[in-house]
Amino acid sequence: MPVPAPDSEPQGTDRLIEINLDETGLAPPTPEIEQERRVAIYDLLEENRFALPARDGRPAPPGPYRLSLAIRERRLVFQVTADSGTAGEFHLSLTPFNQVVKDYFQICGSYFDAVKRLPASQIEAIDMGRRGIHNEGSRILLERLKGKVDTDMATARRLFTLICVLHFKG
Repeated sequence: MPVPAPDSEPQGTDRLIEINLDETGLAPPTPEIEQERRVAIYDLLEENRFALPARDGRPAPPGPYRLSLAIRERRLVFQVTADSGTAGEFHLSLTPFNQVVKDYFQICGSYFDAVKRLPASQIEAIDMGRRGIHNEGSRILLERLKGKVDTDMATARRLFTLICVLHFKG
């Protein structure tokens, strides 16, 4: 289901204005996963940097862009459209993400459990670990997007959250 950007001041063309996750075949999300998805999409649409670089000597279609994310045949699929039509589609291997996504889900489980029963100091320690793993996944994503999308760390962090949502198995 596409999620359009909230009404706000125009912020230029190098940005996403709509996000669509293809959740076909995925397990129903837990309330925590659903909350993570909603927050990541909201934050992404509020503020992001997303531009397609020129390819093969041709300029990229100008944004703003709409992004559809899916997992197909064990590959992460980015389909990008602009007002002029399809701007590009590219596929990334999921292999570089497998361990960091697994680690992220494990520490998120610990974090959500800790919030219910541990003191704030212990929750904070687990959250620091969670943020560290999230940053690692975001750096991998930035590396994998090099030459395909020009973006920043804040946008990569939110996109990594959505990649994790697409990995959710229940």
